[in-house]
Amino acid sequence: MSTIHEQAMTYVYQQVLQRLIGHFTREERTALQLLVQRIIVAAGGMEQVGGYKVLVAHGGGEVSSYTLALLRAAQLTIAGRAPRTFHLRVATLRHGGMTESTLDGINQGYGRLFLHDDPRVELLMVENQEVLPFNHLRPASIAGRQISQRNSLMLGHLSSGDCRATLCSDTYLALGDFYQRVTCWQGGVHALVSGDSPRKQSHFLAWLKNMAHGAGIAMPDAWPSSLTGLFAQMNDWSTGYYRDVYGEHYVESANPSKASHRHLAYISVADLIDDIDLRTSTMLTEFMAFAHDPMGFHFSHPGYSSPRLMAHLRGLQAECLRDLTYEEGVQGFIQRSARYLPEAFLAQAGTREGRMESSACAQQFFGLDETQLICLLFSPFIHHGERLEGYLRQCHPGMLVALPELHKVLQGQPCADMLQQWATDTSGLPLPLLQHLYRKRPSGNASNKLRSAGISAHGSAQACQLSGR
Repeated sequence: MSTIHEQAMTYVYQQVLQRLIGHFTREERTALQLLVQRIIVAAGGMEQVGGYKVLVAHGGGEVSSYTLALLRAAQLTIAGRAPRTFHLRVATLRHGGMTESTLDGINQGYGRLFLHDDPRVELLMVENQEVLPFNHLRPASIAGRQISQRNSLMLGHLSSGDCRATLCSDTYLALGDFYQRVTCWQGGVHALVSGDSPRKQSHFLAWLKNMAHGAGIAMPDAWPSSLTGLFAQMNDWSTGYYRDVYGEHYVESANPSKASHRHLAYISVADLIDDIDLRTSTMLTEFMAFAHDPMGFHFSHPGYSSPRLMAHLRGLQAECLRDLTYEEGVQGFIQRSARYLPEAFLAQAGTREGRMESSACAQQFFGLDETQLICLLFSPFIHHGERLEGYLRQCHPGMLVALPELHKVLQGQPCADMLQQWATDTSGLPLPLLQHLYRKRPSGNASNKLRSAGISAHGSAQACQLSGR
């Protein structure tokens, strides 16, 4: 980089910082100075900060967007005081429920903060267990979507059609692998910065531990004493859980994540932003131009993580299992969750047009049509098909005559190809996995644990900063 270009970029970064701070309230300015101090102390002093690299996980929500902006302000503030400032790694987990709108919003925020061409910044994305440069225009991985679809179906059937488990669990279970990859990639990082509260982090870890325990995984006597150990434990629990779900059909990852041997520091900003109303922060709403994606995945709220799909499943559940109308099911969901739902969604929810859009959304993100979703809600194949007759009577009465033969299909006995194809088309799962489900019991109380957990957003990997649990 030439001296003239370097000077020009330094001026640009100074202008970005000035505009950022111009949107800060007095409380936010205080939070910024405290964050600067925490980073300098964690790095070992101002003379060491130039070789320090910190990670922030960004899922597109308001907490991670605000945390990123505050961290960028700290980076540029130190750059104005010292010859060098810390390096910043920003990583996004691209999961099955991530919309193009969310990716566009993340990219727009990066542009507002002038991150794209700053050599002190790395912008990464993890998709289908692979670390990639962030690119909001990259099409979603076909293989990744297929795996996400299959996992969601298996978790949905084993939880007896629980909507939360169907829409949330696969994404939450991926967090251990995600953190291991982005903390180790190309030399790793020195610290993780997060705006998530210790309470939400603790609830997430309690949920994950309960999921693993329910799968028969041995529990350690104590939590790991380091972040790297915690991430490895999270990943081990997730892997063990899927081994239990798939049994002999489990396939080991061709690209397993590896635990880092570096001791990672944890820098929390949760206490710094606790008293800041993010909904009215002009730094977030004006400078970052942050806007909630009504169709996006909301990590912090498992009861309405995917509001359109959650409402759609509730409508189908009411229509097929509870002798109510689709509209009544949707409205019941809205009554419990209205304060978290966008007005544009509320105006259309429950209508014919809303149902069509929701069905298209399920097809887009999970590759599932209404027939397959209804099959999931009934979960007719688990535990030796104990619900199969009721499912056929309610949804496919013309197939009742074939009930004995369908049991033979699921038991692996010779039968007509037509029945095998019907079971596969109706469920969205291949026959070997349907036969596997036939031998499995439903996963007892996993859905209740998910329901009660205040699962945190993208940065939910640290439990009460470990030392304060």
